[in-house]
Amino acid sequence: MGVQGLTTYVEGNRRFLQDVRFRDSRLVIDGCSLYFRLYFNHGLDQQHGGDYDAFACLLTQFLSALAACNIQPYVVLDGGVDPSDKKLPTVRQRLQSKIRDADALSHGRNGSVLPILTRDVFIQVLIQRGIPLAQCPFEADREIACLAHQWKCPVLTNDSDFYIFDLPGGYLPFSFFQWTNLNGKACQRYISARCYTTNSLCRWFGGMNQDLLPLCAVLTGNDYGAPKDAETLLGLLDVSAIGRGGGRGKASACRIEGLLLWLSSFSSSAEALEEVSRLMGEGGGGGRGRRGQKGGLSSQLWACMQEYHISPQSSLARWFSGGKAAPGGRLSGLNDCLSLAAAQGLLAPLVVDAAVMRRVLLIPQVENSKLASSHCSARAIRQAVYGILLQRGQDVQAQENISRGMRGGRGRGGRNIILPSQQGVSVVAGAGAVQAEGCSAAMCVEEYDRLDLNLKKSQVEAHLPRTPLCLDTLSQAPVAARLGVLLEVLGIKESALAAVPLHLRLAVAVTGFWLREIIPIPSKLHLQALVLGMVYGELSWNNQPGATHNQQGEHSVRSGLDRLRMRPGERRGLDIGAAHSFSQWQACLWSALSLNQLLLLPMPEPQLSWLFSGTLVHGLLRHLKGGQPAEALLVGSPFSRQLFFSLLDAVRNCSSKSHPPSAAAGRRRRGGGRGRRGRGGGGRGARGSRGGRGRGTEEIDNRFALLMSEEELDDDY
Repeated sequence: MGVQGLTTYVEGNRRFLQDVRFRDSRLVIDGCSLYFRLYFNHGLDQQHGGDYDAFACLLTQFLSALAACNIQPYVVLDGGVDPSDKKLPTVRQRLQSKIRDADALSHGRNGSVLPILTRDVFIQVLIQRGIPLAQCPFEADREIACLAHQWKCPVLTNDSDFYIFDLPGGYLPFSFFQWTNLNGKACQRYISARCYTTNSLCRWFGGMNQDLLPLCAVLTGNDYGAPKDAETLLGLLDVSAIGRGGGRGKASACRIEGLLLWLSSFSSSAEALEEVSRLMGEGGGGGRGRRGQKGGLSSQLWACMQEYHISPQSSLARWFSGGKAAPGGRLSGLNDCLSLAAAQGLLAPLVVDAAVMRRVLLIPQVENSKLASSHCSARAIRQAVYGILLQRGQDVQAQENISRGMRGGRGRGGRNIILPSQQGVSVVAGAGAVQAEGCSAAMCVEEYDRLDLNLKKSQVEAHLPRTPLCLDTLSQAPVAARLGVLLEVLGIKESALAAVPLHLRLAVAVTGFWLREIIPIPSKLHLQALVLGMVYGELSWNNQPGATHNQQGEHSVRSGLDRLRMRPGERRGLDIGAAHSFSQWQACLWSALSLNQLLLLPMPEPQLSWLFSGTLVHGLLRHLKGGQPAEALLVGSPFSRQLFFSLLDAVRNCSSKSHPPSAAAGRRRRGGGRGRRGRGGGGRGARGSRGGRGRGTEEIDNRFALLMSEEELDDDY
């Protein structure tokens, strides 16, 4: 959430902010605001897919600064998208903006795109550091405010809605939180900051009632939008003319000040809403004008103001005090175990959105916008997620289909009757939702993704894996059964991963999936650069006292790899083909992480901060394209060399077709061309399941012939 122009207005008036020396306190942190601000404020890479190692180090430094000042952080994250859909237009607008920004970055222009795994890295670091964490079911703002109000401690965020919430401990804007420059003696360290309270704002407007601030926010417009007649009211009031010209001279700041001056003439929000009813000609103002005419502006404003209501008891307070139940209760479409995992930050918002809303928003990446979205590469993985989540709905739908004698059930037989018909994914153009034939609402998830430079929605079929697995009893299923589902979806045999360290197995399995599935086909050098990046991460992560291998040699190799990074300010343009390929790999990993979490982590998650670094992998690829063999970069460290070839061999084993993923029918319907139907698809007839399965083995053989031909098949990757 955010109130338009309010940050500019408040920060432009020093009288509203008090300088403080912050230490020895609890601190409620808006997690999403924190990782955005840390990443963007410190100039970390966006163009090459993200430098997660640098971000993790920065976050660790931030947490260490808090600890040095005896500040106890409690981090609260947003979960899924607000199910009321009130915020959907704003979310869609932001996604469209990020698609444009990503395209600008791909062409060397300015833009702002958060790398796709940043949130996952953030959560991993917090858990490793033992920082108290909660993920709300949906929007976190009000839950953050309720917790801070109950604890009477400040909130750290960069969200202008917190200029509206009445918080006894105040609001610390991140832009004034000088954590990189600690002050004071060793035992009395403090962070210089500025603190805002609603008292300071209301005092400036003659002791205005704080209950009027939510009305100011709603009339001004926040992420939920303003009621359609609000602009008419503001025109009648001419609030810009009322303003005293304070702030930085911005029109929006003058408008906010004028609105606050007008509101300060009322003793309560009820009185102000009665005046709104009178101005708008609404008859029958009821209940002190709170609702006015049913459906009228005053009624709409009152409803919107409730977003800022603070409950006296916070469910997060119980959670952070050792409560065992998820603070938001059981989520619709999820069992108690998964709801708890979500509250712990161990279930991706993608899963929550798919379960609750049957809608998923795919994160834009820096890639070739003339090709299909990088997320198309991982559709089979997401379809398995949807299949597991929606299986109960599919059972009900199947029974209805049978009882009604609906078309499409004949000839499928067995348990396949609960699956959607094997039709293509239909891209929805315009406002009307057009579903694929036979793809009922109970069996599909609506995905928002990039098509060229536009945000488009499509109905994506849910595919239930062949391995039986019931969502309601998921926590009781053996690890082997849950692992079997994960491996089936990725098309991997467990034996192919036997030589791989446990914490790298998911990454290797995903890399095999990526190598087998994506279009355009990645080159041998792309794969080598990725694996060299993993080796670098292992060297960085394992640099601990007592290690048995050659630390000096490993340090030399690590330093040599690090010197090959792409550096800021280099004149070379972005390798857009490499960026697209690595974005596809990240999209596959992002979806696989969600599936693994849904299955309650049958495979350990990789150490994401050391798994991929965009500037490093792009720099390594550039070096390899110069003709230098990959193994020459590992001289002096037998451990590094052994790990490199072991990972390559495992990826190659994972890339061979052991058995097709559960969603093999039509995996690459939008794989070629510009993301619509692909080239050479043969029209509608090529979308059937038999056509998708029949090409599998031949396609894989062709991929390896192309991949290996680059260097005459004379060395093993």
